[in-house]
Amino acid sequence: MRIRNNIFSLLTAILLFLTGCGENLTLITGGFTETGENGISVFSFNTNTGALKMISGFNAGPNPSYVCFSKRHNLIYALNEVMEFNGLPGGGITTLHFDPESGEIEKKGEIVIPYGGPCHISISADSSYLFIASYASGSVAVAKLDESGIPVTITDTILYEADSLKVSHAHMILQDPGGKFIYVTDLGLDRIVIYDFDNETGKLEQIKDGIVNLPDGAGPRHFTFSTDGSVMYVINEIGSTVMVFKVDYKGNLEPVQTISTLQAGFAGKNSCAEILISRDGNFIYGSNRGDNSIVVYTISDDGSLVLTGFSTCGGDWPRNFTIDPTGKFLLAGNQKSDMISVLKINNSTGIPEMTENSISIKAPAYLEFWK
Repeated sequence: MRIRNNIFSLLTAILLFLTGCGENLTLITGGFTETGENGISVFSFNTNTGALKMISGFNAGPNPSYVCFSKRHNLIYALNEVMEFNGLPGGGITTLHFDPESGEIEKKGEIVIPYGGPCHISISADSSYLFIASYASGSVAVAKLDESGIPVTITDTILYEADSLKVSHAHMILQDPGGKFIYVTDLGLDRIVIYDFDNETGKLEQIKDGIVNLPDGAGPRHFTFSTDGSVMYVINEIGSTVMVFKVDYKGNLEPVQTISTLQAGFAGKNSCAEILISRDGNFIYGSNRGDNSIVVYTISDDGSLVLTGFSTCGGDWPRNFTIDPTGKFLLAGNQKSDMISVLKINNSTGIPEMTENSISIKAPAYLEFWK
């Protein structure tokens, strides 16, 4: 009996140890840099404790403020948010090979993006193209990837014309979850533009009635989709609102709701930034820069939103945030306070709650888990 008890105690201790360790995932961040600084950072993240540990850093050129991945080729595409890249007018993409086992990074290539000032990059559903939105120049571009995943040529560019009162600031470009249509939010022109995409030529073609005008001064920034792609949620940077759109089979958007991101009585200046859907598809999260909060909405059965509550972002100016693959933690990149704050999501309410696991890093602009 004593032997059985000892074995049971040993197995229990091992189980508790393993549970305490949790799974270590890889978090990759990008940011704005001074000359020679490491703009890309790699962290280990413990999914049980929420602890972050710096693993490595890499100089991916100037201002690698946004990244996306090709898991097929173990590549990181770092978007260089500049107006001149390698002595040529335009922005840039620096392609990095990432070894997920060792955390080592190796530069594999660079390419210039026309017009300059790129701020958002995403990869096509079939991992054969990159889509780039450029805020400063008001343009979008498409880059073709070769068989090894390296960007080799620009297949399309669109420079949006200013109207009599507004200047274009394209802020995000993304394919829908079904891989059918491309959506672009234009903060400056207060609109969303919808495209078909020719996978053979790499060209964008605006669909019929493919411009959705938003209220003046809304400033659409980022967006996300419901898990089935039937609803789009857009966060408006200037208007401090979230707009809900139904998406039909032709890619058209029908506005159904506008809801504030701010707490009642807030009277200061605010600038919204990121919007994400929870891993279980039940909640929408948005970040308020100024109020320095994360707003939480519950998604109703029809896709509309109900305000659930607010939490602190844990710092100043939450430019970006991400949710870990387990859905247990929200990590906020607080640009002005030079830190990443780790918040644990309450299972019942969906509201993130502060932990003690924040870590210092200079001006984080983008966070994404490798897994």
